[in-house]
Amino acid sequence: MFWNVCVVGAGKIGQMIATLLKGSPNYSVTVADHDLKALGDISKMGIGTRQIDANEADGLARELTGFDAVISAAPFFLTPSIAKASKAAGAHYFDLTEDVAATNAVRELAGDSATAFMPQCGLAPGFVGIAGASLAAEFDQIDSLHMRVGALPLYPTNALKYNLTWSTDGLINEYCNPCDAIVNGKLVKTAPLENYEILGHDGVEYECFNTSGGLGTLPETLEGKARDVSYRSIRYPGHCDILKLLLNDLGLERRRDLLKEIFEAALPRTDQDVVLVYCTAKGVIDGVLREKSLINKSFARTINGQVWSAIQVTTAAGVLGVVDLMRIGALPSKGFVRQEQVKLDDFLNTEFGQLYRVGDVTEQNKAA
Repeated sequence: MFWNVCVVGAGKIGQMIATLLKGSPNYSVTVADHDLKALGDISKMGIGTRQIDANEADGLARELTGFDAVISAAPFFLTPSIAKASKAAGAHYFDLTEDVAATNAVRELAGDSATAFMPQCGLAPGFVGIAGASLAAEFDQIDSLHMRVGALPLYPTNALKYNLTWSTDGLINEYCNPCDAIVNGKLVKTAPLENYEILGHDGVEYECFNTSGGLGTLPETLEGKARDVSYRSIRYPGHCDILKLLLNDLGLERRRDLLKEIFEAALPRTDQDVVLVYCTAKGVIDGVLREKSLINKSFARTINGQVWSAIQVTTAAGVLGVVDLMRIGALPSKGFVRQEQVKLDDFLNTEFGQLYRVGDVTEQNKAA
């Protein structure tokens, strides 16, 4: 089946999504945005464009009519409007949001929909939920599942040891909003920047701490089954202490507009990055307490003669892998669809999910 797809948002991730779709024989793609300069850059890539106002759902619905699927690569606060327009246009809907309130709005729209609504489809939430659910399913009885993800500069230079690699608004949401988790078998909200730990991989030391949104709906799915489920962001050591100074001591948690201005003025963007996914589960298999880890490490790479960052590739592959599965009928075609409904092997075998295989999806096993 051939699909006609509209990508709403002509930013870095939208460009990557459109590039991958353009290179596939199974899709045609159009990119929609309000920014004429951004659309001009897309047009130079030989991709069709439309200028739209994503804040105006009725007008947007008319623009989206005729598309099989809509992928929102726009800021999280536009999610409800784009999802509503997609429903009115009769298109399947996908997005990349980590924002819990935006996801709840999408879920409400999906209740009586004749098409599918699948939010939180990027890297984290997104691929990490697929990987974590797959890992948990290998156990007869799951005790704990801990997922850690980092999009980091390969060559950190500043005190934060961090460069901007994706949405600044999304980054600030992760650092400031409450975090979903399962603690002692109960679904709870935990504080961001807490539950600090040190992690080592390939001879590099990292720190991890709670951030919001990365688990998607997985805690709901595993409530009553697992004792502990958590999500933490991976950074280089020292990052968390500076965040606490900025957010707590200087009060910038209450001035997110100022925090965004500071980040975008002081932290340069980079395409020389690495994305590390590190999931660990513990539980019982055949009567034996065991632990398993799934690790994926992806780097920037050249696709169609252009260098794309690791976060662009992994985020775009995350959403397009599930789009492809829905296109071929491997996922429900209406209502709300969760990431954990996707089988990891099915995802990795799609033309887009295979991009994660370059990052070497590996499992490590040991008896506890």
